[in-house]
Amino acid sequence: MAETGAPSLPQSPPPHTPVARAERFVWLTARVLEQRLFAHHFRGGTADPVETALDAYRNEDGGYGHALEPDLRGPVSQPLHTARALRVLDAVGRCAGQRVEHVCRYLTSVSTADGALPAIHPSQRGYPAAPFVPVVDDPPSDLLATGPVVGLLHRNEVWHAWLFRATDFCWQAVESLEKSHPYEIEAAVAFLDSAPDRPRAEAAADRLGRLVREHRLAALDPDNLDAYPVSPGYAPGEHHFPYDYATTPSSLARAWFTDDEMARSLDHLAARQQEDGGWPLSWRRWAPAPALEARPAVTIEALRTLRAYGRGIG
Repeated sequence: MAETGAPSLPQSPPPHTPVARAERFVWLTARVLEQRLFAHHFRGGTADPVETALDAYRNEDGGYGHALEPDLRGPVSQPLHTARALRVLDAVGRCAGQRVEHVCRYLTSVSTADGALPAIHPSQRGYPAAPFVPVVDDPPSDLLATGPVVGLLHRNEVWHAWLFRATDFCWQAVESLEKSHPYEIEAAVAFLDSAPDRPRAEAAADRLGRLVREHRLAALDPDNLDAYPVSPGYAPGEHHFPYDYATTPSSLARAWFTDDEMARSLDHLAARQQEDGGWPLSWRRWAPAPALEARPAVTIEALRTLRAYGRGIG
């Protein structure tokens, strides 16, 4: 008598290219959203399934919640989740229309007195959150939260009243930086790469590039990481590399690094793909947010960066 039960799945040929290896990792570990994103970026998938998957995280207030970013749990909308949703929409060419209008209304509703975004809105209180993202009653404006959102909306030629004061905040914050850390610099670059005033953006980026090199905020020699300090509060070994600042060749941050420095960093990025096909996390991990939840997104971004620089990924 024939055995009953689910049929065995056909065996795929052993994956060899970085994309094929990453694809298996994504299918084994990722949420539906990251699976759809991978298919869109590397397998010719359309944008519609990505939008459908993203809708599961959207709230009636126009923002996004439901652990879209794993360090914040619970249903409430948060700037962190909403910024991630905008990055997804931008990545699939859907950052426009009524959906983004609703997002801007949400951003307006949670902005600080000076028109910018806080890192964490107080509505998170009562829901689980990573201990390194404290919830306070009157949070300050935050360049890390505001800069990437403002830059992304400008890049997509979104016009909304919220952008005026938020853009002014970003200029003031970026141009007053004297000491900083990698994530803040990356947020500044995300703003400057799409800021409407290009001469002003280029001048600000040039100054930030000098700051990055003077304070050794980019690890320029991956074979000698002990020579580069890790910023206070970062995880051990949480270094940032040229590709973290200049994620594409068109970024203003690309001018901060020589061709050799960029090539070494990209070689290092390619070599970080692990045996399971995914790229590792380098930042602090929160136990209730398993590393596997974030690694598919990190893996997709690593492949996109390598592809942007013309590295063969298969």
